[in-house]
Amino acid sequence: MDDHPPAWSFEDANRLQRGIRRFGASVPGSLVLPPVLHRLDRPVHRITDGRHTLTSLLAGLPVAVVETIGARSGTARHTPLVVLPTPEGPAVIGSNFGQRVHPGWVHNLRANPRGRVTLDGHTRPFRAVEVEGARRARIWADALASYPGFARYEDRAAPRRIPVFVLEHA
Repeated sequence: MDDHPPAWSFEDANRLQRGIRRFGASVPGSLVLPPVLHRLDRPVHRITDGRHTLTSLLAGLPVAVVETIGARSGTARHTPLVVLPTPEGPAVIGSNFGQRVHPGWVHNLRANPRGRVTLDGHTRPFRAVEVEGARRARIWADALASYPGFARYEDRAAPRRIPVFVLEHA
């Protein structure tokens, strides 16, 4: 495991970014941000040709739009998600802001692991792999270094285990 913090670490974030990350981890932030961010992230993503979302600009975290196929509907779903760069591909974490249920995109990826991800203005196909063991532990440690709020989400989501997926190049 790598001993240095990821480039998007909490310590490297500026004061505003750290404040946004702290608010997002709080109970009020977890109530306010989910319905607001998805409505604002998408237009910012379109306006910037897929290079940014409001979350990436304000919190300094890498955010991608992940396209999944609805588990029940069979239709395309586009969800802005914080991603953690890994050598195998971007990782996404199904924290759902600490809710006790998985976010819909987790059900979609489990039913159909193929999709497309747009990150930094580039879109590519992926095959999602839900990771466990040492691989999950490594990604989770990097996630905590970038956004300590994941620890709060883990506590609030208990007994639900927060899933971690790597979007491997298809």
